[in-house]
Amino acid sequence: MAGWLIREYTQDDLEAVIRVDTESGTTGEPPLFQLSDAVAALQAAHPAVVAVSGDEVVGAAVGRVEGDRAWLLRICMAPAWRHMGMGSALVTALEDRLLASGVRAVHAVLPEGETGATALLNCGYEAREGLVFFERRGPVTAEAIGLLSSLGAELPPGGLWQKVAGMRREKEIIERRLVLPLAHPELASQHGVEPPRAVMLFGPPGTGKSTFAHAIASRLGWPFLELFPARLAAEYGLAAGLSRRFDEIGRLDHVLVFIDEVEEVAAARSGADPTSVGVVNELLKAIVRFRGQDGRLLVCATNNVTILDPAFLRHGRFDYVLPIGPPDRVARVALWESYLAKAGAEADGEALADASEGFTPADIAHAGRTVSQAQFERTFDTGTRSRPTTADYLATIRTTQPTVSPAMTQEFTEQTERFARL
Repeated sequence: MAGWLIREYTQDDLEAVIRVDTESGTTGEPPLFQLSDAVAALQAAHPAVVAVSGDEVVGAAVGRVEGDRAWLLRICMAPAWRHMGMGSALVTALEDRLLASGVRAVHAVLPEGETGATALLNCGYEAREGLVFFERRGPVTAEAIGLLSSLGAELPPGGLWQKVAGMRREKEIIERRLVLPLAHPELASQHGVEPPRAVMLFGPPGTGKSTFAHAIASRLGWPFLELFPARLAAEYGLAAGLSRRFDEIGRLDHVLVFIDEVEEVAAARSGADPTSVGVVNELLKAIVRFRGQDGRLLVCATNNVTILDPAFLRHGRFDYVLPIGPPDRVARVALWESYLAKAGAEADGEALADASEGFTPADIAHAGRTVSQAQFERTFDTGTRSRPTTADYLATIRTTQPTVSPAMTQEFTEQTERFARL
């Protein structure tokens, strides 16, 4: 009898899998995929299995599906369970799940002689000679994984920056002002440029501020941690919760911290409300501490920059105050063409961009999804593939209420003139 069982991974197994992985290595060579990659795959519910003996996790195999291919990110076992066939059992179980999901090829790269290599050979995998492995590692360390998990941080998948369709002007500003100095701090230092520590994004709802925050983290390869004031208030009291969370963040090497609707904790202080004054004061002190460390970026977002406390936006706290407004025509064309490509539609993106003036990216996404859902239902009902036309999209655009009204657009223009700091 083997003495273990193979079962599906559950989120409750995360800490045990990290522990087993830490114990599993035998060569001392770093693996191709960092532990952070495996954790991200687990959090995103990619196929994974664990071996358990009683209630104890003693082995794991983690995969990541990429189209019709998959990678074996981890094959790990507790030392006492090596050389008992567990590796082959884990590989076989994970492979069954990967192939069942439509994967046509499964790849694995391990240091020579590492735990799992024999299992792969036993399961029929072929070792390819003559390949040269090139690598450029990201900044997330294995030691930070446990803390990131406890704080509710996520590791955004790569490529989010490239998936931000349209918004070319905003992307260029963010790329040059934020990403480049943070990604190349030594080169920035040679030119007397201090990498930014905090940025404020403002603009009407639905214009993509949260999307940009996630994409920046993905572009940098940094963990993304969103702070939820209501949750902190319920757990510790808001002022104490902010102080506690920023102290915990200070233990990380790299992180992008995001606070959406920051006006909830940084609205203009009123002497009649001592609680509000205390919260803003604590947040201002936390930002000073945050700015004193390298390898981190605070991104705050608000729909209305005018209601923030004046001290909050002073120079020395936020390096940039960037407007994120409704997409212009060029950006709308790019957004529509992105959705048309996903839907396999032969529609006129230029005409749709003209008809959707004033739409935010969220509005365009809503209209695109509405048409796709209608075509899906029509295909299901008729048994014949239905492809959306320009007329289908135009009809949906006419019934879609834009998020941003003309009055909001005018307010945004005025706020940009008064507050933007590029």
